[in-house]
Amino acid sequence: MGKKDPRIDLYVANAPDFAKPILTEIRGRVHAACPEVEEALKWRQPSFEYKGLMCGMAAFKEHCVFGFWKAPLVLGAAAEGANAMGYRDKITSIADLPPKTVFKANIRKAMALNDAGIGVEKPAKTAKPPVVVPADLAAAVKKNRKAQATFEAFSPSHRREYVEWVTEAKTEATRARRLAQAVEWLAEGKPRNWKYM
Repeated sequence: MGKKDPRIDLYVANAPDFAKPILTEIRGRVHAACPEVEEALKWRQPSFEYKGLMCGMAAFKEHCVFGFWKAPLVLGAAAEGANAMGYRDKITSIADLPPKTVFKANIRKAMALNDAGIGVEKPAKTAKPPVVVPADLAAAVKKNRKAQATFEAFSPSHRREYVEWVTEAKTEATRARRLAQAVEWLAEGKPRNWKYM
């Protein structure tokens, strides 16, 4: 037996007026196609789980969205252009939803994928090129032994953060200020984004 989440009731109640019947219809269709579905709030949006994440919906100011977690496997070519949550089309009325038979068939496909433990293949990550330290940054860091030791001890990602910060400056004055700030922070042993740690 499935499980409804009262937070989804609240989400629907607080949605814009045009969205309430759309969200209610989607919710009803998901429960009708998968009686074992469990509702949850993920990323502040209603989600439906069946042996793992299956699908989700959301309401915005002027449209709603619905999508499958494994959209490429459920929808095939129709999923092209979908974001990570499988959201692709903007839904502004119940008429924008696929026919009930198609909707149900897609829910069943998503259930079968979760039953089988099949996931979507993630694209292989490409290695980033080595960090090329600009001459002015290298010279500024070299003048301060503590800064140089810190910079050399940093991982490539921490070095890249400083290099990108300095090289993205639009004016020479900004670049000079960033160089001075970089040396100061490096001398203190701080990574570029130390404020957020």
